[in-house]
Parts: sequence; C-alpha cells; structure tokens
Amino acid sequence: MSIPTLKRIHHVAYRCRDAAETVEWYERTLGMTYTTAFAEDHVPSTGAHDPYMHVFLDCGGGNVLAFFELPNQPEMGKDPNTPAWVQHIAFEVDSEADLLAAKAHLEGLGIDVLGPTWHGIFKSIYFFDPNGHRLELACNIGTPEQLAELKAVAPAMLAEWRETRRAPRHAAWLHQPPVEDR
Repeated sequence: MSIPTLKRIHHVAYRCRDAAETVEWYERTLGMTYTTAFAEDHVPSTGAHDPYMHVFLDCGGGNVLAFFELPNQPEMGKDPNTPAWVQHIAFEVDSEADLLAAKAHLEGLGIDVLGPTWHGIFKSIYFFDPNGHRLELACNIGTPEQLAELKAVAPAMLAEWRETRRAPRHAAWLHQPPVEDR
C-alpha cells in the first residue's frame, strides 16, 4: 500500500455562531466569494441527528474556507489551555503594500489589527473574525537563500527541540529584525 499523493487542501472547516453573518463578514472584509452551502438534519458520516448549515468561501488559489453553524450544540468555546495567539488561519497577500492596504481597510471597518509583525521571512497582521477565530494576513519577504537555509536546519532544530524543549538557535537571525523594522 502506498501513501496517496495529495493535491492541495480541499477545505478547512471551523465552527461559526451565525452562518449568514460569517459569510457576509468574510466577503466584506477579505473579499472572499461565497460558493456553496450544505444543510442537513443528520450528519452524513455518522447519521447522528444534528442539524447544521455548512458554508464554503473561496479564498483564491483553489483554497476554500468553510464554516459550520450548529444551532443544537452548546455555545462555541475556546480551548482554555491554548493561548489565543496559537490557533489561527493565515492567508497570504502579494506584497507589503497589500498588507498595509489590508490593515487600513480592516481598521476602516472598525476592526482592531495587530502588526505588521516581522517574522524574518514574512511580515503579518493579526485580527479576529466575529466568531473569535484569529486571522493572519502575511506577505513573504524571505530570499531563496534564507528559505534554503531554514529548510536545511529544520531537521536539526526539531531534533534539538525534542531533546531540550528549548528554542534552538540554528535560525536566530529570524528574530533579529533589520534596523528599519526595529
């Protein structure tokens, strides 16, 4: 038996409080296109009675973000043991100019935006959707040489982390922003 060849992520699904509000928000704030909705009273994979609305938004590049509204389930919550900054959805934009324009657009809609934050090979901004999901917009700024270096040291970094549970310093340069970003 062989490992299947993956083509891409078909879709990523999250829960939402209100499917219509969520669709409208993603269309208005990020320009996504609402493409599809499934609604059932029974879950196809389990047969359980659990009415839901499942909506799909085109994020561009063949990527799809989906949401489930589950009116009969307890109210949405967050994992109390995971910091809010950990779980997030990151979308790529073409350039730093696009990133700054997106920040201005979001702030113009009254959305609190953190950043831009420098990550060595990309810069990003952070904000929350109406469901409390943290979102990130990122633009790549890394050079091919930097990306090659990161790929080369990745196995050693993971091995060291596994042993020590302390941040390896193989790519410490990632944490030293250039003078113009300090």
